[in-house]
Amino acid sequence: MILKTLSLVNYKNFESQDFEFDAKINCFVGSNGVGKTNVLDAIYHLSFGKSYFNPVATQNIKHDEDFFVVDGIFSKNDKTEKIVVSLKRGQKKVIKRNSKAYEKFSDHIGFIPLVIISPADRDLIIEGSDTRRKFIDSVISQSDKTYLLNLINYNKVLSQRNALLKYFALNNTFNAQTLEVYNDQLHTYGSDIFKTRDEFLKTFIPIFKARYKAISNDNEVVNLNYKSDLFEDDLQSLLARHINKDKALQYTSVGIHKDDLSFEIETYPIKKFGSQGQQKSFLIALKMAQFDFIKQQSGVTPLLLLDDIFDKLDENRVAQIISLVDNDDFGQLFISDTHADRTETIIKQIHQSYKIFKL
Repeated sequence: MILKTLSLVNYKNFESQDFEFDAKINCFVGSNGVGKTNVLDAIYHLSFGKSYFNPVATQNIKHDEDFFVVDGIFSKNDKTEKIVVSLKRGQKKVIKRNSKAYEKFSDHIGFIPLVIISPADRDLIIEGSDTRRKFIDSVISQSDKTYLLNLINYNKVLSQRNALLKYFALNNTFNAQTLEVYNDQLHTYGSDIFKTRDEFLKTFIPIFKARYKAISNDNEVVNLNYKSDLFEDDLQSLLARHINKDKALQYTSVGIHKDDLSFEIETYPIKKFGSQGQQKSFLIALKMAQFDFIKQQSGVTPLLLLDDIFDKLDENRVAQIISLVDNDDFGQLFISDTHADRTETIIKQIHQSYKIFKL
């Protein structure tokens, strides 16, 4: 998978910008605020149909403009693929592949496999369980359409069940039969999602541990621990048991939407006991494992985006990361950095072709 060209019109701070990329390594350098991360985010947009950094779609339109267009030409399995993402204020976003618009955005997920490593990933450690669930979901969804569909359906039913619980509370009424319909659907979708997550993590955790070992020189022991209500009982039974609590709270208090992933170093939470360098290494290993898993499942080498990852890492860990990407397992890399000299020094250690874009 190679991104050959990228065109931006009114995207974030760019009025009109075109890039022609090297097949291996592409570096964006410049001081803070010039748009290095925005270029990486535009590439991410072509893969996922949304921004990695800003969930409010209209905020990706340049100030005082009415629309944005992100246009990328890819080479995948020796075929040319053109992906265009566009948004006009007051209208729905449009994603097109070879001039044909997708009816459902979910049909596009996984077509352009991509992994981004960014300082924003620290949210995986410091934020709530929702962020970690989204990570699991994004990894699995890139190669499993059934999982993505189950997830969309589960969230739709969950929203309907929550609305019904609120309706019961407002109208001081209750209908167990109606609720049972939603319980059945949540049980069906939720059980499949739980099984897929559990199986995924059995495969993923050893890959992650091997990646961390390589980055840290085997200095620490790390682990990921999957937590779910469904280890305790099946969802149907859990929903029945928690009905009084759900009625009082007016939302569904158990289910796979409460799942979490605990990040551990030497059996302790990395959030409390990991140094800044250890946390950064943990996150990089997590994303490198995501890269390995997606490549393994899809048979396509994902694009790898490294946003300012050399900051706050000692030279030894930087060297370890560079040695990891300096082999044929990796395809095309996109790197952003504030220090042009540092970037060039690092890139010269990798025996691959490269281009540096000064923004």
